[in-house]
Amino acid sequence: MASTALWAHHWAGLLLSASLLTTWSLPAAAQLTLGDRLPKATRSEKDVILSMLGTPWSCQTHGGCRGSLAKPTIAVSQGTAIEHREGVSFYCDTKDVNITIYWVSNNHPLKFDERMWLSTDRKNLTILTVQREDAGTYQCEVWGVLQVQSSNPTFLIVYYGPDPVEIKLEPGVPNGEAVEVIEGSNLTFSVETLSHPHPDYSWFFSNDSKPITSLSSTTSTFTLHAASKEHEGLYRCLVSNKATNLSRLGALKVRVLERVTKPCITSPNLNLVENASLVVLTCQTSHEGVGVQWFLRGQPLLPSPHLVLSADNRTLVIHGLRRDDVGPYECEVWNWGSGARSDSFRLNISYGPDRADITRGPASEAVSTIKAEFNSSLTLQCRAESQPDAEFHWTLEHSTSVWTGEQLIIEALTWEHQGTYNCVAFNSLTHLASSASVRVRVMGPQLSQSIGAITGITIGSVAVVALATGLACFLYIRYAKGSSRRTTEDLILEARTPTSETTHPAEPGRNWPMPTYANVPNTQEQVRVKKVLTQDPPGEFHEKESSSAVHGGYSRGPRKPQPKLRISVPTLPKGNTESNYEVLGIGQ
Repeated sequence: MASTALWAHHWAGLLLSASLLTTWSLPAAAQLTLGDRLPKATRSEKDVILSMLGTPWSCQTHGGCRGSLAKPTIAVSQGTAIEHREGVSFYCDTKDVNITIYWVSNNHPLKFDERMWLSTDRKNLTILTVQREDAGTYQCEVWGVLQVQSSNPTFLIVYYGPDPVEIKLEPGVPNGEAVEVIEGSNLTFSVETLSHPHPDYSWFFSNDSKPITSLSSTTSTFTLHAASKEHEGLYRCLVSNKATNLSRLGALKVRVLERVTKPCITSPNLNLVENASLVVLTCQTSHEGVGVQWFLRGQPLLPSPHLVLSADNRTLVIHGLRRDDVGPYECEVWNWGSGARSDSFRLNISYGPDRADITRGPASEAVSTIKAEFNSSLTLQCRAESQPDAEFHWTLEHSTSVWTGEQLIIEALTWEHQGTYNCVAFNSLTHLASSASVRVRVMGPQLSQSIGAITGITIGSVAVVALATGLACFLYIRYAKGSSRRTTEDLILEARTPTSETTHPAEPGRNWPMPTYANVPNTQEQVRVKKVLTQDPPGEFHEKESSSAVHGGYSRGPRKPQPKLRISVPTLPKGNTESNYEVLGIGQ
């Protein structure tokens, strides 16, 4: 309604102007016309305004009204034009005067720009350089004082294109200058461009092994089935517009990715030792251009100064190897269409042995002293953390024996088992060793020897007593035989002296026997003969005589020499008799 009121206002001004024309005429260039007052009126608005002024729209559309305008005609220099290369001129032909001409394009008032030129009388419209948006219908309208006449539409066709060509591929993922597709998939190529009229299409393919080859498709799309490595290369599409005589070439590089297969992890290091080795793990795969991801214990591996990844992630370097670096490790290779993960890989790291401990049996607490009952069993166990398992060697102080094994089992304890036991754990790969010791005390009766030793001692003692007894008997018999061979002449008896009134008492401490012979008269004094055995050489004894006169002064005359008495004493064996006893006891 606001616009209608505005148009009414304009028409009131025009009526006033018309009344003044009878007395004063302005120059043509300064005359006000209906067209000048309604530069952008639409048909519906015009209808409303003309109805308000009492002039039906049908008068100016169908004619027949008194003083109506004639229908204008429009002419065009050419109905088709090529974008950016040609221009077009429109002419509005009308014989009416005192009118204003307006141009309409595609049922909207024409928007003028620097490419357009309009004559002073507005009958000539020229588009100097045609663009694709200039295409469509054109009309001219003749506006009188109370009427409007519009020409029939004329058409302008603008040829343009093709615009730059873009080739798209489905399914595909751009990666740099190429689009990647998965091996075995069906590929659909399509071209996107703007062109009028519809262009022609020509497809071409080339790669390192094939020259440029023309493909059978002549449309904007074509499909390739079961892509393989042979289909990897450069695809081109030539788009041609026969009307504009222009062509555009589009290109697309295609990379066919194989469906990735399972990779594997390798390591050139075989003998790994804690703190002394640097490990390089490699994720081996035959695929190029794939991503690589490492996993440690099932979780994505985070790089650190201890775990260093190469630029392409295919190599993992472990610095300062620790025992907890055993893994497991996995690597995964992938592209946007497929992926595969390797089997778990574990490192065999040698370490230890750590501190050695000795326990009594399977007990977990280490001990330094063990008390055990006499004749009971005892199990000593040595343990030390080591990879591979350590070798264990047992020794007992003051003994040269060496036992091997993690356990040392004593079935029946004796006093000989008492002492300090030492265990040495040794790792043949790390060449490290660790040791521990335990003191074993045997509790029980205070016996210094075993039953066997006691039996041996008893037998030996009996043997010694028997030997001594035999030796004494032997000496006695030898001595007795020597005495029996002596004659009566060996004994010189002194006759007693005449009877004396004085009798001498016997010498104290002397109790020598006085033999009595029948053929020898009793004398008052006798000569006592003392036979003394003397030893000349070892083992031989000789008899010596000593005589003394007893109160009578009698003495024997010259005597015959007596034979010597020899007593053979057996020579004792050299050495320790106790040692001989021990040997004897062992023999028993």
